[in-house]
Amino acid sequence: MSQSHTRAITELEPRDVKALLDAGRIILIDVREPTEYAAERIHGALLYPLSTFDPVTLPPDDPREVVFHCGSGKRSLTAAQKRLRAGAAQARHMSGGIGAWRAAGLPTIRIDPATGAVIDAGRG
Repeated sequence: MSQSHTRAITELEPRDVKALLDAGRIILIDVREPTEYAAERIHGALLYPLSTFDPVTLPPDDPREVVFHCGSGKRSLTAAQKRLRAGAAQARHMSGGIGAWRAAGLPTIRIDPATGAVIDAGRG
C-alpha cells in the first residue's frame, strides 16, 4: 500500500511541538475562536478557527508540517479529521491543547484581564 493510501492522525506532546516549532519544522495552527486566541496564545501559532475552518486553505506539509492545537485537544482532533477527509495523507495535533502546554510550563502570550496588559512569557 502506498503512503498516499495510509491516513493517520498523530498526537504530539506539547514539549515535542515546542521543539519542532522552535526548529522551524512545523506550522502551528490554533483552531480556537478569536476571543480565545486574543486572551492567550502560543508564540508563532496561526489562527484558523474551527467555526470557519476549511482544510483546503491550509498549506501542504512541505517543507513544514501542519500541527493543530486548541484548548484541550478536542477541536484540534476534529480539525485533523477534517484535514484527512479533505485528502491529506496524515494530520497532526497537540494532545491536551494549550492547557497541556501551560501545564508543561511552556511560554504563552496572554492578556491580563484586570489591566489589559500583554504578558509575554518569552520564547524560552
